[in-house]
Amino acid sequence: MFTQLKNIDTAFRHIKLFSYLLILANTFTICFGLYKWCQLSAEKDGKIYILYNGKVLQALASDKKANLPVQLRDHIKTFHQYFFNLSPDDKAIKASVSKSLFLADLSAKKQYDNLVESGYYNNLISASISQEIEVDSTVLNIDVYPYSFTTYATQRLVRSSSTAVRKLVTKGQVRDLKTQTDDNPHGFLIQSWEILENRDEPKSYGNETLPQ
Repeated sequence: MFTQLKNIDTAFRHIKLFSYLLILANTFTICFGLYKWCQLSAEKDGKIYILYNGKVLQALASDKKANLPVQLRDHIKTFHQYFFNLSPDDKAIKASVSKSLFLADLSAKKQYDNLVESGYYNNLISASISQEIEVDSTVLNIDVYPYSFTTYATQRLVRSSSTAVRKLVTKGQVRDLKTQTDDNPHGFLIQSWEILENRDEPKSYGNETLPQ
């Protein structure tokens, strides 16, 4: 009787040990499967497919991290061009600003609403002023996410009789949406955007500088 109980206890311990080993094996298999799935997903994102003469060709896309500063600067530049390159026409202004709002969050909409309330766009239209912008430089910090930036630009307000030049400084952050669309080809979104400075530059004549 004692021997039989001892055999049952030994068998139970063996079954218990086998169950633990089976659980560990299943856990390892699941974790390995998830790892491989993530790896394959990352590799898939690094590939692009081109349709050429009715055939689908596969090409390797360059590492996004390597081109990140270039893509961020182009996204930020495009946003500023849409927001600040304006014609003295209400429909043209709304169309251009609307394109910029696809590239930024409500912080840009807030800046636009403030300019509308102040009558800024009405002044451009009534005085037939064209507004142009040239982005001089964009300072990025890609070590911390979301990526912060400061943009320095030259703004020109062109009238039929004169041209006023302003220095524009803005700052904000950029986050990665992970998806691209026709309206947002880089898949980034500007957030916490604000205008730090928008001041007139002094007029120059010859070697002299004349104040505004």
